[in-house]
Amino acid sequence: MTAAAPTRISNTATVRVRGAREHNLKDVDVDIPRDALVVFTGVSGSGKSSLAFGTLYAEAQRRYFESVSPYARRLIDQVGMPDVDSIEGLPPAVSLQQQRGTPSARSSVGSVTTLSSSLRLMYSRAGSYPPGQPMLYAEDFSPNTLQGACPECHGVGRVFEVSERTMVPDDSLTIRERAVAAWPTAWQGQNLRDILVTLGHDVDVPWRDLPRKTRDWILFTEEQPTVPVYAGLTPAQTREALRRKLEPSYQGTFTGARRHVLHTFSHSNSAQMKRRAARFMLASPCPLCHGKRLKPEALSVTFAGLDIGALQQMPLDDVARILAPAARGEFDEAGGQTLDRAAARADTARRVAAGGSAHAVASDARRTPNLSAEKRLAAQRICTELLARIHTLQQLGLGYLSLDRSTPGLSAGELQRLRLATQIRSNLFGVVYVLDEPSAGLHPADNEALMSSLEQLRQSGNSIFVVEHDLGMMRRADWLVDVGPDAGERGGRVLYSGPPEGLQQVAASHTARYLFAEEAVAHRLPRPPTDWLVLQGVTLNNLRGVDARFPLGVLTAVTGVSGSGKSSLVTQALVGLVQAHLGGEPPPSPSDDETDPLQAEVVARADGRIDATSLDRIRRLVQVDQKPIGRTPRSNLATYTGLFDHVRKLFAATPAARQRHYDAGRFSFNVAKGRCSTCEGEGFVSVELLFMPSVYAPCPTCHGQRFNEATLQVKLRGRSIADVLAMTVEEALAFFEQDAAVARPLALLRDIGLGYLRLGQPATELSGGEAQRIKLATELQRAQRGDALYVLDEPTTGLHPADVDRLMTQLQQLVEAGNTVVLVEHDLRVVADCDWVIDLGPGGGDQGGRIVAAGTPAEVAQADGSRTGPYLRRLLKMPTTPSA
Repeated sequence: MTAAAPTRISNTATVRVRGAREHNLKDVDVDIPRDALVVFTGVSGSGKSSLAFGTLYAEAQRRYFESVSPYARRLIDQVGMPDVDSIEGLPPAVSLQQQRGTPSARSSVGSVTTLSSSLRLMYSRAGSYPPGQPMLYAEDFSPNTLQGACPECHGVGRVFEVSERTMVPDDSLTIRERAVAAWPTAWQGQNLRDILVTLGHDVDVPWRDLPRKTRDWILFTEEQPTVPVYAGLTPAQTREALRRKLEPSYQGTFTGARRHVLHTFSHSNSAQMKRRAARFMLASPCPLCHGKRLKPEALSVTFAGLDIGALQQMPLDDVARILAPAARGEFDEAGGQTLDRAAARADTARRVAAGGSAHAVASDARRTPNLSAEKRLAAQRICTELLARIHTLQQLGLGYLSLDRSTPGLSAGELQRLRLATQIRSNLFGVVYVLDEPSAGLHPADNEALMSSLEQLRQSGNSIFVVEHDLGMMRRADWLVDVGPDAGERGGRVLYSGPPEGLQQVAASHTARYLFAEEAVAHRLPRPPTDWLVLQGVTLNNLRGVDARFPLGVLTAVTGVSGSGKSSLVTQALVGLVQAHLGGEPPPSPSDDETDPLQAEVVARADGRIDATSLDRIRRLVQVDQKPIGRTPRSNLATYTGLFDHVRKLFAATPAARQRHYDAGRFSFNVAKGRCSTCEGEGFVSVELLFMPSVYAPCPTCHGQRFNEATLQVKLRGRSIADVLAMTVEEALAFFEQDAAVARPLALLRDIGLGYLRLGQPATELSGGEAQRIKLATELQRAQRGDALYVLDEPTTGLHPADVDRLMTQLQQLVEAGNTVVLVEHDLRVVADCDWVIDLGPGGGDQGGRIVAAGTPAEVAQADGSRTGPYLRRLLKMPTTPSA
């Protein structure tokens, strides 16, 4: 390890790590100061997370759990013991990792921050009740309890129905041609069509030509007649068989299309089946609660003229403004709450739009009965606490979020900042906070607020350990720990540990090249567009009638502060409108198993239209996201990219395999004939230790190789199938150099910066950034015809600047091949290297949702009103114009 530069930290307390060998760490020794902001950096896969999370945090958590009673330990999901000789001076640790939101649509910003609990208490204790209504408990204001949920929608806020339009999208088709798309696609669908033949319905005329009574019965009947089915016979032959009372193939029971959809969604254990059923269901606001999810009695209680449902639908910035007078003890002359007229008018408009009487709604909003002294005291105390906690969220740039915003719709960065705000308010002292890329998904303007919050935690007597790629945070750190020099087996060493300026002397550091670069980012001449894709009147979330022009044949970055509407415009509106025009739907990501299908259905829809004249240039839409490539260890890099199919065919073609009559299936750990029977292809067995974490040990039969002995005896150039799965991408590329079908995807994986990954590396061990690059490499394997639209949402998340350069090389090659690439991005180095920039804002939430600038990077850098412009101008080292 390179000697540390002189420290500028006065506190001499340190965390001393000796002999860390977790994952790829190579017997690392390092001393890290406490009560400081320490940034762990290095290229992707270098081992920095293994040191920060896999070693330091894991050991702190293990020590804490040892103090917990054995019974309680059984109830906690524990981590194992890290592979390290010793760690001294390690305080208790709190982890704030990047992770996706809970799949439940009932989980919200309010529940994650616990603000909703305080708000419910305030309405219970200090709300204005209608005359004669008894006081409600806090639980009565929760949509997640039986006593609080709306009886019509059961606390969901929406009701779901199916219609003829959703179940029969093309009424020119016949029933035999699967006009009823909501029915199953395989044998069960054919069974239902055969039953209709037995019942005497014509399945060979266009759906629209059937009598209305017949169509309604097929779709909506609750009857379930059981009739004889003659499989494979024509309608005429079926009629003859019925007349002669011949023995049927079987007795079939009919199910109406709507009944099938609702039953599948309610009772199926298959996430894929639930997703398919959700496609045929229409969501609309609940007519009773108007989307507020609560029973009428709870919604009749008001504070500042608003019911709790209306308040939770507002951005936190507005909530703070509404609660501020009560927090100061300011009430109206009659002792009621100060009425926020603007908020009341906005709520009135919403309730009228939902079907309420304008006069009744307005009168209800103005009703502010007297408050007793006890209620005023309770309101002031609760509002003061709420405002303090909301202020912390505002400081982190989250004031645009509403309390009822569901967590499945939040980014990993937003979730991490929500948890960070909770920690800031906890007033803990002497704790190590271990954060995983807190700047991910943040605009440079939001980064300032993040740094202030981290500094607040540090000044409170805590240590901040951050795994980070952001150069700005590295420069402001007290201490840098640079891990590398490269990824995988070529990483795992601490190159430098000390103040940031000392890293400049470390020649082997990839980080130093970027951290101390003084020249301006290159000013590339932008490519001219070949055409324009025009979106008109886009309305979704905070986008209200937005018109947007996306140039074709170039690389476009969509920028803006957090919550400005970037993802709504690109990953929802653009993707949805283009996909609707192309027909069909994108294949679901494996991680969609975690998503509430109805929630996803509601989020995905945007109002607007797309100019079809230029769509002829787009034949394919490819959305490359950061969702996992699989949810189990059986899914891995080799299987996802498809290269494992070619590898198995090569093994099946060896003389030894042909002699034993082994086919390609023999070399899959998912097939019984080839895999180890003891671990069933897992490679490990779980050992339950009751009061301690479960230990995963290599399988005693196959010793972790996943295949049975007979399969392992077949060798390809001296290597078994298990040996191949244990190779890194770079090792495999050298081994399969002469096999083009395998070498091509391996070369792409190496070129995109994933040469360190093992072919058999389980999907569960991959980061979101790694998963996204694997998907991109899989796409790059396809023959490029220059007619695809690629959409990527923050592809640089989790990437070191050196890896970002590799990624950009691949994206530029896609554009050179004639494709169109659109990025939602915050990395200004990437933005400066694009041909076109669309900047949204100027703020987040209700303060955003507009296109404030569009043009080349140089033009946006000089644009008035753009929050991105000044940062881009500084990066490009452009002079400030009088108008800017």
